[in-house]
Amino acid sequence: MRIEVVTLFPDMIREALGYGVLGRAIVRGLVSVGTEDPRSHTQDVHRTVDDRPYGGGPGMLMKPEPLCAAIRAAQARVPEGSLKVAFSAQGEVLGTPRLAALSALPGLVLVAGRYEGIDERALESLIDLELSLGDYVLSGGELPALMLIDAIARRLPGALGDERSSIEESFAEGLLEGPQYTRPELYEGRAVPAVLLSGDHAAIRRWRLKQALGRTWRRRPELLARHELTSEQALLLEEFISEWHAAQRAPDEQ
Repeated sequence: MRIEVVTLFPDMIREALGYGVLGRAIVRGLVSVGTEDPRSHTQDVHRTVDDRPYGGGPGMLMKPEPLCAAIRAAQARVPEGSLKVAFSAQGEVLGTPRLAALSALPGLVLVAGRYEGIDERALESLIDLELSLGDYVLSGGELPALMLIDAIARRLPGALGDERSSIEESFAEGLLEGPQYTRPELYEGRAVPAVLLSGDHAAIRRWRLKQALGRTWRRRPELLARHELTSEQALLLEEFISEWHAAQRAPDEQ
């Protein structure tokens, strides 16, 4: 996959690309990431990329001329069929289905806005999709761009050391991941659940699924509302809820 990031801070993107799964994916040639700076498309001595908004208001907006020129330059380096994505608080909140669709594309142009936003004409003329990573405001689109690139890299075949990781992690099946444990078996009085030490793979699978369902029920119930449970999952969730309520009552009964 070829990804180009349109940004006023190209070094911010480049310096984050050499670490962990994303760094390995780049070294293995699974994904390549380039940058395009709108300042290189300015015509004045001050390299102006922003200006005051018409109608008044606080802050500055990114000007359409250098930004659109930078987007077009970046677009020329990605394969046909790539999408141009801008990050905006008004955009669609990124979720697993959209991430899966973006990961299947041959390339992306990611536009990292700054200041108070981008001139609407640039969005209307060149942007295919506006994305948000949540209901909060950041200083620019560079961090969301890096987060999206990292999330995509994890999904590319060959990026992870163990391909099961992408299958078993949170949201892969529409559920949160359950609790995980490693050595030592006992730490500060807290023991690893006995089922994980049993070697019974069927029991371990069942326990992990029940914990994933229960954690989703407790922390992100709206995910369950969108998830069509199998008969096994419904039974395990019912067991978890019953056990959880019993555990909550236990201290009061002592």
